[in-house]
Amino acid sequence: MKNRRYVLPGIVLGIMGIAAPVAAQEAEPAAGEAESGLAGQPFDFPHDVHAGENQIDCQYCHFSAERSMNAGIPPIANCMGCHAFVAGSEDTGAIDTLRGYAERGEAIAWDRIYKVADHVQFPHMRHIAAGVECASCHGDVQEIRVIEELNQPLTMGFCVGCHIEQGASRDCTVCHY
Repeated sequence: MKNRRYVLPGIVLGIMGIAAPVAAQEAEPAAGEAESGLAGQPFDFPHDVHAGENQIDCQYCHFSAERSMNAGIPPIANCMGCHAFVAGSEDTGAIDTLRGYAERGEAIAWDRIYKVADHVQFPHMRHIAAGVECASCHGDVQEIRVIEELNQPLTMGFCVGCHIEQGASRDCTVCHY
């Protein structure tokens, strides 16, 4: 099954600036983009190799987690710091795809896996500062080949349960602001 990206319906300006509707279109993956077993991802990123075998700390790649609301996605330059020289022991196809993105100067179009509801704020930096381990919400990624949302979705009950267990604030405005 091929990864497909879709161009959503919209309005474009045609000849002489006349607005014309555009229907949804199926788009092929970008040149050099590998197929992934995880729907929507450009390729399977092996967290078990990076965080497990190579023991790379979460915050090396997700460096904004300690100072931002979001953990962030690392820029491709981070990846190429090693992969300009290291081929990878298992899947050189993914490394070739990665190098293709770098050569084109193109950001990798990852699909977000973890997302809380739009009316909820999850400040990563506060949780890191409080000593909450990434695995508390994301699981033991050093043992997970390709990241998927945990069996326990990030619901209000999940979060409140942790706040009760850790003695953290349960004031609604802590997360809903």
